[in-house]
Amino acid sequence: MSFPLFIGLRYLRARKREASLSLIGIVATVGIALGVMTLNVVLSVMSGFESDLRDRILGLTPHVTIDVPLGRMLAAPDLITRVEEVDGVAAAAPFVVGQVVLSSGDELAGVELRGVDAEGGATDLARHVGGDLSDLALDHSLEEIDGGLVRLPGIVLGREVAAQLRVTEGDPVTVVSPQGMPTALGTVPRVRRFLVVGVFRSGMSEYDATRAFVHLPEAQRFFRLGEQVSGVEVRLDDPREAAAATRRIATVVEVGVRVSNWMETNGTLFSALQLEKTVYFVVLLLIVLVAAFNIVATLIMVVMNKRKDIAVLKSMGAESRDIAAIFVWSGLLIGLIGALSGSIAGLVLCWALERYEFVQLPPDVFYVSTLPVEMSAVSFLGVSLVALCICVAASVYPATRAARLAPVDVIRHE
Repeated sequence: MSFPLFIGLRYLRARKREASLSLIGIVATVGIALGVMTLNVVLSVMSGFESDLRDRILGLTPHVTIDVPLGRMLAAPDLITRVEEVDGVAAAAPFVVGQVVLSSGDELAGVELRGVDAEGGATDLARHVGGDLSDLALDHSLEEIDGGLVRLPGIVLGREVAAQLRVTEGDPVTVVSPQGMPTALGTVPRVRRFLVVGVFRSGMSEYDATRAFVHLPEAQRFFRLGEQVSGVEVRLDDPREAAAATRRIATVVEVGVRVSNWMETNGTLFSALQLEKTVYFVVLLLIVLVAAFNIVATLIMVVMNKRKDIAVLKSMGAESRDIAAIFVWSGLLIGLIGALSGSIAGLVLCWALERYEFVQLPPDVFYVSTLPVEMSAVSFLGVSLVALCICVAASVYPATRAARLAPVDVIRHE
């Protein structure tokens, strides 16, 4: 152990007659610990919200979408084969999308009807439905009021759509397309009945209140597309690499076909979340800065109380940089103890929030019932390093002041 570190440790252990000095040091350490703990907990909760929101969005949104211009023929099987060979692509599946009106009794709801592959597509719809999607590919029997039986294809509705239509699983709904079908009597809207085989709840009102899913061939028949599709949904091995994957996929599709990804579609939302997290970090960092002023006060008082010791050390050959190192080590030790204590306290609190869920959120305001927590070793380490840097910076002025003490002046006056 170097003698600056050894003496720095001795100076932090104040004697009984220096109890006030020891108290200020304890307050500074506790302030650092509270600041680090608060920062870690808030950043973990914000990361939890961001991760939970991303999972909910990606549950019903493909990582990459290949859109075909209206009226253009697309050889979907060939395109899917080429896309699946692209590095980073996990799966690809065709889809059909169109705007329709759903009706049940006197209730109406305008939704986006999507035809998807019931055997497995590029989204995680099955997880939100709570089962598989095989029922979409089957026709289901429905007993009419007059006792007759009809066979209807299946449809999956968003939770809020089902609530608006006042239907549950097993109830029929009527799908009406605003694009009419020409007849001898004029244009007649296309109408078809479906049976509700599932209700999904993503927690995102943008999806739960605006989307319905049917089997891909049924959507093609309803919209009279033949073998045409609206585009191809792509799922990636790593959704965070969507931007790079989009560029690679764009090289294997025809000219004029639009390739977009979920980061572009929801970029504004996640940029706002990142800005909010940065603002919280800066604001809560003020707690650490306030504690740093206590470190300055503590070390200045130590310098004033140890003037004789500093003079003796310099008289014995200690250089100014050694004297400065004593107080830099003292500030670093205060920060180290505070950062370590705050990180441990933050880890325990985050674990308790995740394990026991004792903070409940109103369901009519938030899409989650409790605080989501996602702890990151990088985040905890980064907060601790920032706190240590602030503590070292706070010790520079007292260390410089101690290094400038002249032994002759101290001996002459004391």
